[in-house]
Parts: sequence; structure tokens; C-alpha cells
Amino acid sequence: MSSSHKMIRVTALSEETCFWSPTGRGLKSVGSLLVLLFVLIVVSGCVRNNERTPAAPATSAQKPLQETVEPTQNSPPAQAESVAKPKSDAAVEAADEDEVAKVVYHADFADPRRFSAMLTSINNMVTTYQNDFIEYDVRIVFVSHGIRFLTDDKLANTPFAEDAAMAERRASNKGRLLSLYKVHDVKLELCDITRAAINMPKEAFYEQVDFVTSGVVQIAKLQKQGFSYLKIE
Repeated sequence: MSSSHKMIRVTALSEETCFWSPTGRGLKSVGSLLVLLFVLIVVSGCVRNNERTPAAPATSAQKPLQETVEPTQNSPPAQAESVAKPKSDAAVEAADEDEVAKVVYHADFADPRRFSAMLTSINNMVTTYQNDFIEYDVRIVFVSHGIRFLTDDKLANTPFAEDAAMAERRASNKGRLLSLYKVHDVKLELCDITRAAINMPKEAFYEQVDFVTSGVVQIAKLQKQGFSYLKIE
């Protein structure tokens, strides 16, 4: 290789390595260095900005996890809503039933004057309920000797046969009793065991009478349903 070629090679090396050369070529190298430094500064700034940027919102893959957690976190409000729900139809019906005055009278005696006193008591009760706009369910359950007040038959040759006191008050007591049924909706229920014991057909009794299998069982059933028990002495 000639000396001129060697000089060119040395000059090229000096241009690549000597950045502070006073020659023009050295200044070009310095310019390249400045450009490189500028690029590094820009990249560094971008990295810092990325570090300050808040975390991205949850992706669709994370949403199911959030949805499964939210019900647990919000469970107390859900319980509060369930407490505030309107009452069910059954609860409303039960509340309405509690507002109805329910009374059952027990008639198992033979004295017509005592029976008349019972009719007076019932009339006073239902009249008061009506004046106070109170709904009511009042019933008379007839057992044993009470059977004589539900028929026009004299029940001869039975333990419940008509006597003078019964004959005297029959028409009056009958009219008042049927008035309570027709005007005030007082229910009349007769023990069918008592009726069967004297072989009296059902047709012999007032048509307003309902027959129950057992008078005492019916009274116990009504008391379990909230009926108040009354018996005139």
C-alpha cells in the first residue's frame, strides 16, 4: 500500500474518533453527538411521562372479578332493601284478619231467660261494632240443651222437651235470634252429635242453621283461630 493511501486511512480514523478537532469534519461529529443526546433526552422524557400516567382501567377480562366482588361489598344495602319491601299478600291478609273482632258464644243451657240475656248481649256487641265501623265475626255454637232454641219442634220424649217457660218465650226468642242472623250476620252453628242423639232430621231446624260435626270441637277450633269465648251465666 502506498503512503498516500495510508494517509487517507489515518485521516478517516481521525474523523471518526476525534470529536473536538478544530477542523470542519470534527464539528460535524459534534453535531451528530448533539443529535444523539437530544434523542436520548426525548426518550427519557417519554419514559417519565409513562411512569406518571395512571393505571389503565380494568380490561374486560377483569370485569367478571369486579362483578363477583361488588355483590359482597353491597350486601348490607341489599338486606336493607329486603326489609323495606312491601308486605306480601299473605301478610296483608293476616293483618286484616287481626282487625276483625271475632267472638263465639257457647249455648248449652235450657233456660229461655238465660238465652234471652245472651241475645241481648250479642245485640249490644254487634251494634257497638257497627257504630264504630269495626268488622266482626260473631257466632253462636249450640250444644246439648241449646238445641231447643233452633227448632219449632217441642222435642217431646227427649231430654230437651219443651216446658212452660220455653213455650212462653219461644216466639220472642226465635224472632230475636233470626233477626241477629238476618240483620247482623250472626252465624248459628249446631252440634250434629246432639242432633243425631235424638234422631231429629236436619229439616226440622231453622234453615239458617249450619251443622258442625262436634260443638265443643268447633269452639276449640274457633278459639285457636283467635275467637274470644263467651258464655252467659
